[in-house]
Amino acid sequence: MQTHILGFPSVGKYRELKQALESHWKGEASPESLLNTASELKKRHWQIQKKAGLDYVSTGDFSLYDRMLDISCMLGAIPPRFLPCHGDAPLDKYFSLARGDIQRNIPALEMTKWFDANYHYLVPEIDANGPWSGSEHPVLADTKEAKSLGFSPKPALIGPFTWLALAKAQGSALKWPRLQSIVAEYAALIEKLAPHCDCIQIEEPVLCTELLPDAAARQFPSMYAALNEACGGKKLMLATYFGALGEKLELAVNSGCAVLHIDLARGKGQLEGVLAALPASMALSLGIVDGRNIWKADYARQHHLIEQALSALGRDRLWLGSSCSLLHCPVDLSEENALPEHIKTRMAFAVQKCAELTALRRIVETKSDPALAENTAVLQAAAAHADSRIAAVRERAAAVSPADLSREAAYAERRAAQGWLNLPLLPTTTIGSFPQTAAIRKTRLAFKKGDMTEAEYEAAIRCEIRDCIEKQEALGLDVLVHGEPERNDMVEYFGQQLGGFCFTQNGWVQSYGSRCVKPPVIYGDVYRKAPMSLDAILYAQSLTTKPVKGMLTGPVTILCWSFVRDDLERSEVCTQVALAIRDEVQDLEKAGVHIIQIDEAALREGMPLTRAEAENYLRWAVDAFRLASSGVANATQIHTHMCYSEFNAILPWIAEMDADVISIESSRSGMELLDAFAEFHYQAEVGPGVYDIHSPRVPTVEEMEALLRKALRHIPKERLWVNPDCGLKTRQWEEAWPALENMVAAARRVRENLEYID
Repeated sequence: MQTHILGFPSVGKYRELKQALESHWKGEASPESLLNTASELKKRHWQIQKKAGLDYVSTGDFSLYDRMLDISCMLGAIPPRFLPCHGDAPLDKYFSLARGDIQRNIPALEMTKWFDANYHYLVPEIDANGPWSGSEHPVLADTKEAKSLGFSPKPALIGPFTWLALAKAQGSALKWPRLQSIVAEYAALIEKLAPHCDCIQIEEPVLCTELLPDAAARQFPSMYAALNEACGGKKLMLATYFGALGEKLELAVNSGCAVLHIDLARGKGQLEGVLAALPASMALSLGIVDGRNIWKADYARQHHLIEQALSALGRDRLWLGSSCSLLHCPVDLSEENALPEHIKTRMAFAVQKCAELTALRRIVETKSDPALAENTAVLQAAAAHADSRIAAVRERAAAVSPADLSREAAYAERRAAQGWLNLPLLPTTTIGSFPQTAAIRKTRLAFKKGDMTEAEYEAAIRCEIRDCIEKQEALGLDVLVHGEPERNDMVEYFGQQLGGFCFTQNGWVQSYGSRCVKPPVIYGDVYRKAPMSLDAILYAQSLTTKPVKGMLTGPVTILCWSFVRDDLERSEVCTQVALAIRDEVQDLEKAGVHIIQIDEAALREGMPLTRAEAENYLRWAVDAFRLASSGVANATQIHTHMCYSEFNAILPWIAEMDADVISIESSRSGMELLDAFAEFHYQAEVGPGVYDIHSPRVPTVEEMEALLRKALRHIPKERLWVNPDCGLKTRQWEEAWPALENMVAAARRVRENLEYID
């Protein structure tokens, strides 16, 4: 049985890639220095995989920014607006695509979530007028180097069907007519890779979705015949993940590839059908270790699945692997010394997951390995721990009724009751966080280390809040926020104050580029210990006569952006979190806060990949938001915010959330998603982002004015808000201040001419 993983995290155990990237972008480190850091990380990660006993090490899984962008560059799919960058150094051109070009005022590629994960990818653009001129993919050099160092490389590439399915056609361009020429480029690369490896991994997670058009699916066999021919046959692994193959199983088993990889973590229940359909010429790789969570594998359960496959296929046709890339996991558990022992013993990060694969192979081969009994004992002890099940929490969740999920009145009546706000047309606001300056980070670190008393810390935070309120009043914003200086992360901050959560010291996971998050861990039943946001919001409100929003993170986002216990249904965990947030909402309202934003940035991201599963998820996810947000008076205005996502298919569900105001990221897509809002006749208020906060580039007044005028074609002026795409914590004041000045100026310009707009 061969063992392998689909990919290893690029970021490094101590976020070395993040530090190298940001030093390079600031001009403090040369391109050579950045590439040297990348080279050292790749070699270190290969060594980890080999030391764990895996048969192959992954190449092509490492990226300086994003693997979808790497494929776009290989194909030469560079939008025409980047033609001025043509003569730039390769790294400069690459990062211009990812982050935008400030000097030339060129916006970056659009960014959205990778299927239902919290990783963001850069959306390929296909333009009818764009000349395509490809470049060499870094996987070739990495594969040659890995082999020269004595490793057995398995190159990994995002497949042509997945790349094209996720690409966006611009203007009159059509996507799928490009397929044959794209496959030809893949074939040329595969032909170069073949002499240096025994297996080449081609990832087609799109096969686990309903995103592949029938016409494209009909071309799958012939296109994969060309790819198999390019490597001489018997070398390609068709890797699928994030769900079960379902209706696309026939395409996968008839692809002609040597190995088929399936995800048994997210695609539970598909093994029997795959075994029945698998041709004798094809081996099967079981995605047996969960690449998207931090819990140890259940060896007894996995052993049963392996034995089932083994009896059908024999050892020579069976591989063991991670369910997907380990990109979605932290790197190494070994130095997590602050975790409670009963929780840490249940965990496995990327390094440990590599070892789990060889342990599972050993258990199957030896029949009596003690690791099986040890694993069972650990899981049983965790299930029996007092935090795992709290009767009062379970009883409250079970008692939730339909009445708990509804506001007093419909939106139209609530809007009239909220007239006391006296807001102008096109009210301006921000999404919540303001720049996390070096001073703020230094203050938090000093308090964490015990170098600052609680009173000193609270005084420092109040000083930051005061500064933030003063800045917003100077800018002329209409609805203010307290800026969140006390919050290191929108999920972690609340998790730290909720029962059932714990936190790692170094459990960083890449979100996009150099941006990393450290997800909380939900290990037990969830409840609120005490009010979580009241003091900061009330202090901010005391400093101004303008309304200040209460800022909360929603239950679905807390769920999706945490590592969630695997011994309770996610819907039940989400209900527990929603009840905790509901308590906070009601306390804010009682204290006089009557604009409350409950961010559900991850609502669309958490949606499963097939319609049947999605309907079930959306029902309980929307109910969780309603549970958190209902129970307040009509005069209290409930906002929510959502990150980059394709909303068209779920607009009825967004409407069902029954928020008074929804803000959405839309500037990179040029407000294109508002077409769907207009067609659906969305009735509540909308704040489409006019400022892309994921880029250091400062948009002009004219750009934002144009976006607002475009928005007004779809959203009536009485229901349109003006705001950035997302929170500003990742930006510097030097970028945020002029951008917000321009945003307010754009809103004022458009307001002045509203009488000419129907």
